[in-house]
Amino acid sequence: MKLSHLILVFTVSISSGALAADNHAHDVKPMHGGAVAEAKDVEYEFVASADKLQLYMRDHGKPVAVAGMTAKVTLLTGSEKQEVQLQLGEGKLEASGSFKVAAGTKAVVAVSKGGKSVASVRFTLK
Repeated sequence: MKLSHLILVFTVSISSGALAADNHAHDVKPMHGGAVAEAKDVEYEFVASADKLQLYMRDHGKPVAVAGMTAKVTLLTGSEKQEVQLQLGEGKLEASGSFKVAAGTKAVVAVSKGGKSVASVRFTLK
């Protein structure tokens, strides 16, 4: 085998391995009918209705323990901005009230535990 062929084979094999290593992301599907995003290897599902906001968290498909966690949600609907604090619920963080959550609403969720930031996650509602 010629040296140029050997270099070509080596280059292609390294490139393929790098692409495969970088393609470890997986499809995240909603389990509660909400919008889903992933941050720091945790799946966040944000469920929004006119009277309730809920945030579910999963790590590799398993629910994350939410004890001691809170989240601040900033809803952006057109030129309007609404900030809501989510509190501990059963297996989720949630808030009840009156919310403007039309299609296209953007939600920025800042999750914290013990006063320290855990993640900031962005959603666009459908």
